[in-house]
Amino acid sequence: MRHWGFVVLLGWVWGAALQLQQADLSPMALYGAALATGLCALGVLRWVRRLAPVLVMALLAGVLLGWGLTGARAVHFAADALEPTLQGTDIEVTGRIASLPQRSAQGERFDFVVESASRAGQPVQLPPRLQLGWYAGASAQPQGALWGLNAASPGLRAADRWRFTVRLRSPHGNLNPHGFDRERWLWEQGIQATGYVRSGPRDPLPQWLGATWWHPLDRLRQAVAERIEAQVASDPRSAGVLAALVVGDQSAIDRADWDLFRATGVAHLMSISGLHVTLFAWLATGLVGALWRRLAHFWPRALLALPAPWAAGLGGVALATAYALFSGWGVPAQRTVLMLAVVVGLRLSVRQWPWLCVWLLAMAVVVLLDPWALLQAGFWLSFVAVGILFATDPARRSLDAGAQRPSWMRRALKALAGLFREQGVVTVALTPLTLLLFGQVSVVGLVANLAAIPWVTLLVTPLALLGVIVPPLWDLAAWAVQALALAAVLGGVLLVLRMPWAVRLAGLMLLWPALLYVPPRPAGGEFELMALDVGQGSAVLLRTATHSLLYDTGPRYGPQPDAADAGDRVVVPLLRALGERLDAVVVSHRDSDHAGGAAAVQAAQPQARWLSSFDPQAERRCVAGQRWQWDGVDFEVLHPQPDDYAEDGTGRLSSNAMSCVLRVSNGTHSAWLAGDLDAAHEVRLALARPGLRATLMLAPHHGSHTSSSPVLLNTLQPRWVLVQSGYRNRFGHPAPAVLERYAQRGMAWRNSPECGAATWRSEAPEAVVCQREAGRRYWHHPG
Repeated sequence: MRHWGFVVLLGWVWGAALQLQQADLSPMALYGAALATGLCALGVLRWVRRLAPVLVMALLAGVLLGWGLTGARAVHFAADALEPTLQGTDIEVTGRIASLPQRSAQGERFDFVVESASRAGQPVQLPPRLQLGWYAGASAQPQGALWGLNAASPGLRAADRWRFTVRLRSPHGNLNPHGFDRERWLWEQGIQATGYVRSGPRDPLPQWLGATWWHPLDRLRQAVAERIEAQVASDPRSAGVLAALVVGDQSAIDRADWDLFRATGVAHLMSISGLHVTLFAWLATGLVGALWRRLAHFWPRALLALPAPWAAGLGGVALATAYALFSGWGVPAQRTVLMLAVVVGLRLSVRQWPWLCVWLLAMAVVVLLDPWALLQAGFWLSFVAVGILFATDPARRSLDAGAQRPSWMRRALKALAGLFREQGVVTVALTPLTLLLFGQVSVVGLVANLAAIPWVTLLVTPLALLGVIVPPLWDLAAWAVQALALAAVLGGVLLVLRMPWAVRLAGLMLLWPALLYVPPRPAGGEFELMALDVGQGSAVLLRTATHSLLYDTGPRYGPQPDAADAGDRVVVPLLRALGERLDAVVVSHRDSDHAGGAAAVQAAQPQARWLSSFDPQAERRCVAGQRWQWDGVDFEVLHPQPDDYAEDGTGRLSSNAMSCVLRVSNGTHSAWLAGDLDAAHEVRLALARPGLRATLMLAPHHGSHTSSSPVLLNTLQPRWVLVQSGYRNRFGHPAPAVLERYAQRGMAWRNSPECGAATWRSEAPEAVVCQREAGRRYWHHPG
């Protein structure tokens, strides 16, 4: 490749990255013009002789090609979006299950390839790939009762054909600072509509139409997962870990095990990521190379036909590809295999390129097939890992023919020492990048990974894979998983025992919030309010110069006690990313849309003081008259009254009427948070203190028509009203009548489905920053 070719590759990656920053897609004609201009610039390069103009033109050509092709692909994909009029209506679809069904406490979730669709007997056009859920038991009903009874799925199987009645909606997820962008993830997976199967007593019965030969790999993966479950029936938690390692079924891992793996910094080992495939390829390359050289003793012509470096490189990539396919062939695994193939191909070529050029070419090829990978942390972690591991590629090492061959024991010890050295280098090298991408690093993870990665990669994973051929090996793999978990628990015990620090450090379980970037905090006497985007529920983070308070903990996403919740998915990750150590948590009332995430928050922030309206301990109840000041900012509880509690601590009022009302003020501006307080008690508070004002009000009861009474609005006179509600929620929040009240009084309002997380600052009271607007990209729902 000529010298300017690498500049074109650099421009290509840069151009794709620039296109990913677009808030809205440009016309297809503009992307086409960019592609044509870039191709013309490439054609002219051969006639330019001066170095500086050549490099400039090469860079410009690469930028235009990368920007134009990425944009053209995005426009083509967006053309298949779900028609807005089809949202929330009953649609009959026929098609195939195109993924391994993911089981949870609520039911099963799966990808569905559409063959045909109709609404009210008329054919309709749907996106080619949907993500559906079949949820059993109680579920939300659009009209009438809040919950209805749905039939459980009979046990879905990949590649089966079904006819369902479904309800769909365009992809929409919660958008929070430092949070998971579900809409981008769905875009990259090729999914343009999500929904659920209608299986209630009044719905048409889902029809199984038979098995097909489509998706044979997914069907095989499901069969292997079921065999693992049957073989290790005595230990279902270990069976779940094995299923995750062999077939990529992360939903099989118990939630308590996920918490343990996160605490010990080894959670990434339990899901098939780019780093996992890279390490597997590196080990496979070394193993194939060693076996091929051993084969030369019995069949010398083998080395003549295929030299050992070639056999090692090709074999390593082939085995990594097979592993990635069998583990689900997810997008991270796809790009990792492609990256490895490019790197190995160039390293085995006659012309040896500089490592930076090899690295750049691999990145450009991956970006060509998956430009949206540039926005994923796994992309950069994989590339750094590849750069480290392949710099000492075992396929490039050759034996000195004149040197005395060491014994097998010495060679084994040397190989093991090399493995630990390489793993140590990778772990330490990825630490700064982990800090940059996630804002934190687990100190125990640095030590735990030195042992856990070789243990999982050399012992657990091979045993789990070989169990496909010899099922009893799954029992051995389960014991290995138990040993890993036991080691983690013992490490925690060592930390708290009264023993010398040299011993206690061996079990260090401390999370070190070593951030490269510390988010700015409010100045003294000022405060910040962030209404998180948690769906149909409430969670608000209040920060002063040196203190922070969480008001409500978000909803639980389902009626089951073990259902996922916003505390674990949204609140705790945000607090961790911001480096927040909560001083207090106020849970307005016991309803699950406000208190659903309490357990996760309490486990992550045990030092915080807790106040609520349903705690049996008197000192943990919110009572009118409680006041405190942080950094010149006053916090005051206005409701409930002491007489609203019975002697045993239970509320004498309804759950909503018991909501803790919190007022935060710095003397100039104030915020009013009232949970789900009903209109009658709003009026009582307003009449009791008619002089109260609020710059910002959190809409009581999510904008329900039972709250936001005219008396309260006329008293507080807020400039801003923040509504926390779910996208297309079944309650109709916020009620049109309530929004009309806001509009009549000139009160600006923001609703979380259209705004995402909303941030307001007392030092800039005229502005509310919406995450969906500030970080908007073209794959995001318009709101």
